[in-house]
Amino acid sequence: MELAELIKVARGDEPADLLLKNAKVVNVFTGDIEETHVAIVHSRIAGLGDYQAHEVMDLGGRYVCPGFIDAHVHIESAMVPPYEFARAVVPRGTTTVVADPHEIANVLGLEGIRYMLETAKYNPLSVYVMAPSCVPATDMETTGAALHWYDLQTLQHEPYVLGLAEMMNFPGVVNGVPEVLDKLRAFQGHVKDGHAPGLAGKGLMAYIAANIGSDHECTTVEEARQKLGLGMFVFLREATNARNLHDLLPVVNAHTSRRLCFCTDDRVPADLLDEGHIDHMVRVAIEEGVDPITAIRIATLNPSEYFHLHDRGAIAPSRRADLIVFSDLRAPRAELVYRGGKLAARDGQVIPWERPQRPTVLRSSMNVDWSHMNFRIAADGRQVRVIGLIPDQIITEHLIEELPTWDGEVVAAPDRDILKMAVIERHLATGNVGLGFVKGLGLQKGAIASTVAHDHHNIVVAGADDESMFTAVQAIAATWGGMATAYGDTVLAQLPLPIAGLMSDQPIEAVRRQMDEVLAAARQLGSPLHDPFMALSFLALPVIPSLKLTDRGLVDVDRFQLVSLFAS
Repeated sequence: MELAELIKVARGDEPADLLLKNAKVVNVFTGDIEETHVAIVHSRIAGLGDYQAHEVMDLGGRYVCPGFIDAHVHIESAMVPPYEFARAVVPRGTTTVVADPHEIANVLGLEGIRYMLETAKYNPLSVYVMAPSCVPATDMETTGAALHWYDLQTLQHEPYVLGLAEMMNFPGVVNGVPEVLDKLRAFQGHVKDGHAPGLAGKGLMAYIAANIGSDHECTTVEEARQKLGLGMFVFLREATNARNLHDLLPVVNAHTSRRLCFCTDDRVPADLLDEGHIDHMVRVAIEEGVDPITAIRIATLNPSEYFHLHDRGAIAPSRRADLIVFSDLRAPRAELVYRGGKLAARDGQVIPWERPQRPTVLRSSMNVDWSHMNFRIAADGRQVRVIGLIPDQIITEHLIEELPTWDGEVVAAPDRDILKMAVIERHLATGNVGLGFVKGLGLQKGAIASTVAHDHHNIVVAGADDESMFTAVQAIAATWGGMATAYGDTVLAQLPLPIAGLMSDQPIEAVRRQMDEVLAAARQLGSPLHDPFMALSFLALPVIPSLKLTDRGLVDVDRFQLVSLFAS
């Protein structure tokens, strides 16, 4: 819009387009609640106070706060493209997200990133992107693409790309690996996000010395305080499978609150539709004793300043009119959501919008060599390294267990909650199959499989017997990706994810119903977990301690190297 027009309206010389009358404005700068009116022209706030307007909306004393901002999210984890993701989160009050599309980048490279940027257009949600820094995350896995510093530099000219996404290869940073440093240098002057679970001491000093500004992997107050004390922003996370918010809320105080943001990282459709998004985190924080305005500031002004998005995050002249209207300050639930001055959602329902239909064609992401596929593990001893799942966390234990053998093979022990696990390479048809065992998924029989396996997204499967595992794997391959639950030669339930093996082409409500079906089938097989598929997907991520499995084998993350399955 013309600056002169905005100034005229702000002066009161011309009427605003919209006046939100009788509002209790949450001032995230001062911490005050101001009873006033909000004047909007085009997409911007012109001023607060008495103004004339072409349209007046009397809020009747309801509260108004800035639209919420998710500081770090992988949209692909919602299993729908950005336009369907918007339908889920905008009615909850989220008007901006900062997305890291490294899930699809690991499958399709730059083609996948550009797909996410394209499908994020013409939606009632501002989607900013951080360039994926670790594709692949390590050299101990096979991905569908590899992005070097010169590949990532091509994204800097995109108007919605803000900087470099979570630098998961923290050992590479600390040890000065040239390829890693090249990526950091390529984004000099841009925001650079971190990912350094458990890193402390001089290693953490070295990591921050690389000008990495944030971390969302803190699991304890002590870890968060150390990173805050060294100048990092800490993103408080409440994902589907990494629920850290409750444990970290004690870190919030008058001194630290301006260096904190909320993020959801990875959140599945059921949690988005039932619990909510950033609004859920705001309510939980308030319930746990955080001052309501502080909680709202963490969800708005803080991320806007960290990411240099100074056109939003507050209710003030010249800021975008991204606004939430609600009635209860101690339990904010969006009743009206404005995005750029236009009503985007009302009473939990998004306002229909027109989106140009632009067909996008993605190459196949399911390329498996089936010729020598089997899950047999020849016994080379009985002392076996086992991945120990920790509920509601993505870190794991490195266990040593004595497992039974049968006909010269080591087999699962479902009676002790120990399942066989496999990661099957699906990008380049290499024939790689990593084999191992996991404790804690809870299946007593059958198997579950998925093409969502962070971050390489090969096929990951776990089960009580080889036949069930193979049935589940074949089922998801037949739909070009997805999730499946199987028992013997029978597929019990299935969720197709034909877009890169990560996302559905169906509405998010349909995806949620299919997800409910595969989860119900997994529970029938014995799993007590909130989401065993999400838990399974992170068992293949070799940058989160302590023991993980990729298509190349078992990874001791603490030593950052491949290790033998047999401890002896």
